[in-house]
Amino acid sequence: MRTILFLIAVVLVIGWLLGVFVYSATGLIHALLVIAIISLLLGLIRRGSV
Repeated sequence: MRTILFLIAVVLVIGWLLGVFVYSATGLIHALLVIAIISLLLGLIRRGSV
């Protein structure tokens, strides 16, 4: 489960970077960044508590 969360977070961050530099859909791009950060934090919290 941790690797899936990490993979989702990486994909979302890459999508955010592409969106910032290529497209100008700012609302969606920032939502993707927030979701990616939350996924990373959840992965770190779950990894630390095990």
